[in-house]
Amino acid sequence: MHIFPDASAVARELAPDEPVIVNRPHAAARAARFFATKFPGKSLYAVKANPSPDLVQILWDNGITHYDTASIAEIRMVRSVLPDATLCFMHPVKTASAIREAYFTHNVRTFSLDTQEELEKILEATAAQDGSFAKDLRLCVRLRVSSEYSELSLASKFGIDLADAGELLQSTRQVADWLGVCFHVGSQAMTPFAYVQALERARAAIADAGVVIDMIDVGGGFPSSYPGMEPPPLEDYFAIIHRHFEALPIAYNAELWCEPGRALSAEYNSLIVKVEKRRGDELFINDGAYGALYDAAHVAWRFPVRHIARKAGDVEAALDATDLKDFSFYGPTCDDADFMEGPFVLPAGIKAGDWIEVGMLGAYGAAMRTAFNGFGQGDVVVTTDEPMASLYTGRPDPRVSDNVVSLR
Repeated sequence: MHIFPDASAVARELAPDEPVIVNRPHAAARAARFFATKFPGKSLYAVKANPSPDLVQILWDNGITHYDTASIAEIRMVRSVLPDATLCFMHPVKTASAIREAYFTHNVRTFSLDTQEELEKILEATAAQDGSFAKDLRLCVRLRVSSEYSELSLASKFGIDLADAGELLQSTRQVADWLGVCFHVGSQAMTPFAYVQALERARAAIADAGVVIDMIDVGGGFPSSYPGMEPPPLEDYFAIIHRHFEALPIAYNAELWCEPGRALSAEYNSLIVKVEKRRGDELFINDGAYGALYDAAHVAWRFPVRHIARKAGDVEAALDATDLKDFSFYGPTCDDADFMEGPFVLPAGIKAGDWIEVGMLGAYGAAMRTAFNGFGQGDVVVTTDEPMASLYTGRPDPRVSDNVVSLR
């Protein structure tokens, strides 16, 4: 794969008519090292955020040894790339055949559940030929917690209510070699307090059940940086989680886990798109709602963007800092739903034939592309420059004002 210095060099050398995915392996490696060294426990990469085999290998090479998989297809892929990784089947609703294959073929021992029915399914699917239940199951009961501090809710589909959790924890403890409690505060949690609330709910469930807990999994939700969404430093999240974890009524040697997806993968990808048409403040581009820009269309996510002039030295490049305008995008398909409201801030003089780089698409970007209407194809390249935003390059703390006078 050819390596370019930046997205501008890609556009000018290839002059692509199709979208181009830009990979930054060094950014993913840096994020992996950050979690592997600074989170006070084990970090499981949530594979669904970006199931790229190349990315999975990069994360492994930089300290991520555990993987949160949500389907048997993800398990097969990760196991084929990383034969020694620890895989955890964390979808609370699984088919019996998927459980069976995961356990017997891929050496998966950790499973998530949120109902008695799922517990029974896991036990039956992993039983020996003589009908005896497996003795090495590591089972995680998922609690339902609030997503009020996150940009995308994950509170309604999975998780057992606190009122019912005690009984399920007791049933699971009887058959599990190792028992965990897990939850998910939602995607892009904008304050560490989201985890405080969830851990307090975990405390109540554990106290009600009166069982020994071997692991607490605080799930994902760790944020990345986007326009209008500048989170506190991730170290703040880690410190608060660790403090409240230490106060839980759990086994003295209990483990702390997390499942970052977005935070490990967002900076890995960006996207180069071409402007096919301009209509006022609307730009028709060659990717959209059925491609890597799914979130921009369906949940109004504002990704960072920058203009790429059509050739080096193009005078339009100077407009980036002097004459900017809010634009919305239409994607390439025939559907009116292929629309991204934005606003996306770009030079006012942008026109058909120009290219745009859309940043921070490593999470739920390339993974969401479809072939609807015959679109969704394009090259993949590598660049060595920095992503358009980063939590890992010593950025200023957004809580610190630049107009505070210090009295000495």
